[in-house]
Amino acid sequence: MTDKMQRPVRVLVAKVGLDGHDRGAKVIATALRDAGMEVIYTGLRQTPEMVVNTALQEDVDAIGISILSGAHNTVFPKVLQLMKEKGLENVLLTGGGIIPEEDMQKLNEMGVGQLFAPGAPTSEIADYITNWTHEHRKELF
Repeated sequence: MTDKMQRPVRVLVAKVGLDGHDRGAKVIATALRDAGMEVIYTGLRQTPEMVVNTALQEDVDAIGISILSGAHNTVFPKVLQLMKEKGLENVLLTGGGIIPEEDMQKLNEMGVGQLFAPGAPTSEIADYITNWTHEHRKELF
């Protein structure tokens, strides 16, 4: 067996809701691309339904949501629910932004993956997504 992946990790980076600040999402998308991942960036003002439908169409391994609006306790549970409805239980839902530590813990308990605060090293984010994907989607790599 070889250590080389048969295909790159596919990540969907999304901005959900009316949050119009996308610099961080673009930085993350670029860093993940630089780490060898295939990245699909949805752009601004996506709905949870749009994000999950795109994830399904693009056959992604992970969804990363950037959120600065304070709507994380609404957005992440809705995306998680839609992912379950569409059969995407083996896809990582992760993200980052302005999310209080207490809320991060509650979202993790619901099934959301690790969440990252502003300033988190992009290498840490890329490593987390890569390691999670290789552990949970072994059949694809």
